Amino acid sequence: MLRPAAVQILKNNESYYSLVVAVAKRAREIEDKAFEEKTVLDERPVKIAVDEFAANEYTLVEDPSLKS
Repeated sequence: MLRPAAVQILKNNESYYSLVVAVAKRAREIEDKAFEEKTVLDERPVKIAVDEFAANEYTLVEDPSLKS
């Protein structure tokens, strides 16, 4: 899959910032799991996380009280 654009991942006026934070958190989880299991990743954790969000394996949940 080519790099998906953020516009393709975001739905319902979700913020780019929230997507970046969510991808970073998921990438950290992927990296930590690989370290604990002593496995070598074939791709970078950020790419894996972006692909998971693009494939709707993970969804972005924003706190509505934080929106202005």
